[in-house]
Amino acid sequence: MSSPEPLLPGDSARRPGPPTAGERRGAAPAPGAADTPEDAAGSGYPVDLERLRAQLPDNLYWQLGAPTDDPRELQARADEQERWEGLFGKVQSNTASEEEVLRYYEHSRRVSEDYIQLASVVLAQHGDALPERDRGLYELSIEMHSSRLAEIPRQIEGALARKEAQDRARDEWRRSAGRE
Repeated sequence: MSSPEPLLPGDSARRPGPPTAGERRGAAPAPGAADTPEDAAGSGYPVDLERLRAQLPDNLYWQLGAPTDDPRELQARADEQERWEGLFGKVQSNTASEEEVLRYYEHSRRVSEDYIQLASVVLAQHGDALPERDRGLYELSIEMHSSRLAEIPRQIEGALARKEAQDRARDEWRRSAGRE
């Protein structure tokens, strides 16, 4: 898991280099789907993002993946992603503290729970009216995030075990080198 940011219909995958115009909006819309909430209002697309935001104001989707053209918001997202990727690197290299390991996986848990919540609400309220492709993407998002949630306890256990082994090896090396 190299990136804690999951995908939902309307989100874009992280790619090297500057974002494309569609990625800056946060979306590569389904054929016939609207590019922006303003377009959605005129197209009859069933999901009203502003209404959904009012229902789920604290959902991380609004910070991580909701369509936007605001350069400050896009930069804030990039900075935040870089920060979480840096912490993930520490987890993977066994240099993160126990607190950092737990913080990283707590964030991953919250992201997945919030994306499941958002997708579930959209499907419950608009599932029958969604284009088949979008409905399938929301269902897939729920499956992916449920799988990620199921893996988190094992990932935490593994990360902490690797950290402990790394700490023991470092301590042994220091003792054998007469540094302690």
